Amino acid sequence: MKTLQEQLAWISKTLAGLSKQVSAIARKVKTQAPAKQRGAAAGRRPGQKLAAPSALKRSDTVLKSVYAAIRRSRNGLSIAQLLQKTKLEPRQLSNALYKLGKKGLVHTRARGVYVKS
Repeated sequence: MKTLQEQLAWISKTLAGLSKQVSAIARKVKTQAPAKQRGAAAGRRPGQKLAAPSALKRSDTVLKSVYAAIRRSRNGLSIAQLLQKTKLEPRQLSNALYKLGKKGLVHTRARGVYVKS
């Protein structure tokens, strides 16, 4: 009889702990926004792409800022000047210059000096 009571007490403690965990998970779910507010399209068909979040549009603004800086200069800008004006990381600037060059918007006048095409 004593072992049965011990087992029941252990089960009771375990269930109380699980209840606390379920309550914590329920609170986390309530704090998250519903799917419609997070940007998921209601009634979206399979294969249909979701709208890009604003954080992913950063590459366009990087390209635009680099191109705008180059376009405003008469004699072109060096890499050091572009880094200073755009406040980008060197890798970001390098990638942006590569993409702008591939699009034909900028070209190099001398080594490290970029001008508008």
